[in-house]
Amino acid sequence: MPSTLVHVAIGGLVGAALLTTEFDARAIACVVAVAAVPDLDAFAGLVLPGAHRSLLHSLLFPALLGLVLLYETTRTESVLRARFGTRGVRIAWVSLAALFCGGILPDLFTNGVNVFYPAVDAFYTVDGELLLSDQRGLVQTFVEIQPPAQAQPQPSTRTLHYSTPVDPSPGGEPEDVERVAPVFQAGWELMLVLVSTAVVSVRLWDAMRR
Repeated sequence: MPSTLVHVAIGGLVGAALLTTEFDARAIACVVAVAAVPDLDAFAGLVLPGAHRSLLHSLLFPALLGLVLLYETTRTESVLRARFGTRGVRIAWVSLAALFCGGILPDLFTNGVNVFYPAVDAFYTVDGELLLSDQRGLVQTFVEIQPPAQAQPQPSTRTLHYSTPVDPSPGGEPEDVERVAPVFQAGWELMLVLVSTAVVSVRLWDAMRR
């Protein structure tokens, strides 16, 4: 599964792209910190079985935050706008975009997340391929047009556990349990972090010159 460092790297790219004139060290620090928030549900898994990849990875989480942010920033007595002005509003919206794009989507497109938890307790993964063949035509496996004859039940918080350093296995942990914190599990993850680091560094250097 993508590590928190990968989530932060994607958040950095989102911030570099969307902060525009508000880009500086404090703004990008806020954005990348929010991108890492969904991974905090690993700690909730200690008391709520199956909470990791469910509680803060549900698409209902950013949707709810977006509604609250929309209401708060459009009302006349907006606290965020009064205290931080349009800069604060932009940073807040960009942070929400980083949470969704950097914190949730990478997991949805790899190992899967509990998309509509707690309304619906079922994990889904977006995975497949799209190709054009001179013999088979357009081939795609992202959407199953014809489901398998014996469809397997969707995994839920009762049947699926994602191992994390704070909660390696369901239930009590043996004394010799291995706690693994992934950093890079594929070459593309290392590439992504390097690209993000370079992009954010250039933007910071440019911001300091202004």
